[in-house]
Amino acid sequence: MKSIPDIVLDQNAFFLSQKTKDIQYRLSLLKALKSEILKKEQEILDALNTDFKKSEFESYISEFALVISELNLAIKHIKNWAKPKRVSASLLTFPSKDYIYKEPYGTVLIIAPWNYPFLLALEPLIMAIAAGNTVVLKPSELTQNTSNILTQIIKNVFPEPVAVSVEGGVETATELLAQKWDYIFFTGSTKVGKIVAEAAAKQLTPITLELGGKSPCIIDHTNNIELVARRLVWGKLFNGGQTCIAPDYLIVNSNIKDELVNSIIKEITRRYGKHPKTSNDFPRIINKKNVKRLKALLNNETIIYGGDVDEVENYISPTLVDAPKLNSKLMQEEIFGPILPVLTYENEADIETIIRNLDKPLSFYIFSNNKHFIEKTIQKYRFGGGVINDVLVHFGNPKLPFGGIGTSGMGNYHGKHGFDAFSHKKSIMKRGTWLDIPMRYAPYKKKLNLLRKVFKYLG
Repeated sequence: MKSIPDIVLDQNAFFLSQKTKDIQYRLSLLKALKSEILKKEQEILDALNTDFKKSEFESYISEFALVISELNLAIKHIKNWAKPKRVSASLLTFPSKDYIYKEPYGTVLIIAPWNYPFLLALEPLIMAIAAGNTVVLKPSELTQNTSNILTQIIKNVFPEPVAVSVEGGVETATELLAQKWDYIFFTGSTKVGKIVAEAAAKQLTPITLELGGKSPCIIDHTNNIELVARRLVWGKLFNGGQTCIAPDYLIVNSNIKDELVNSIIKEITRRYGKHPKTSNDFPRIINKKNVKRLKALLNNETIIYGGDVDEVENYISPTLVDAPKLNSKLMQEEIFGPILPVLTYENEADIETIIRNLDKPLSFYIFSNNKHFIEKTIQKYRFGGGVINDVLVHFGNPKLPFGGIGTSGMGNYHGKHGFDAFSHKKSIMKRGTWLDIPMRYAPYKKKLNLLRKVFKYLG
């Protein structure tokens, strides 16, 4: 493979050739990508299982199927998305016809995370290609088997000046960030996101940051507790808890805490057995470093259930923690594992004390049938996106923009929102020549009063 600076140079030259502006060319690439992924379905599922013991069902629904869905969406709508959109003209600029043109930024860098290594590498890549950009993808070095498959797929589908996968660790990422890009798309931790933002700022490069944070889940007394437990256990333990939008901690009405905890424990046993370690449906933590990090979060905490750790097998059992202090590491760091703190509240002021103690989260969940409480709460707090009476599922609707706010990210994508993220919106006004109103031209004497009347009318 060529050096990173040479790859960027070649991609810039190819973009300037205007070939990626051709919609049919983009379509041919997307269709070829879909065909290649479908051929490699089992290899992809096997790679994900090898990397962190992810079941075929979870891998299919959360990675493979979502990528194919995004491809189908782009292939179906790309022609309409790319068309210039006419907007209404202003009386101030009469006569004119006004348009918004969607044009690709140019050469794009995508840095993908390890927790959903296939989905979160290809979903932004698909929309970057659909929008007419060239792409350099940096897959995660922590999921080596999936990264190898990604590199192979991209090599088989794309000419190198259009898209290429560059594997490697921190040094590779650092070298990539040192190049001049037209757009950078990063998914990962807030800590690394700040490094990416700093590198982008040096070149004034526009960016999308998909980060994380501590996503709260508020549960009041008005709901079916068994249903709440069922949906909570699914969402929290999906992918072994290694999901940026997983409920990070619970804020439970004190009157139902014991009943909810018992229901959660029963639900964990129902889904994963008395010994989740032996379940084929419970993934492992990505590596020993993260196992040790999660184990350290449990120090000096009151464990209600679970707490088993096997550093050799990268295993941490589903774990419930009772009432951690707000200044504890468990409540200051994003957990990113199968550990669920349980806090309680008596009134809305208690909820505010807990949530205001933390940065703006990526996701926000409420289990309640109280419409007034729901509406008041979602308008009161700032967060990326949320769900009422379920968790995670908002990610699955491509019509909803997905992204964070503040330390949980900036910008959004998914579906058409992804196409728009990788497109510069160019304003074009086409003026008529059959009329030329003289008021704007000097000399301006005696024209100011008329100008004031015009703006008063427009207002």
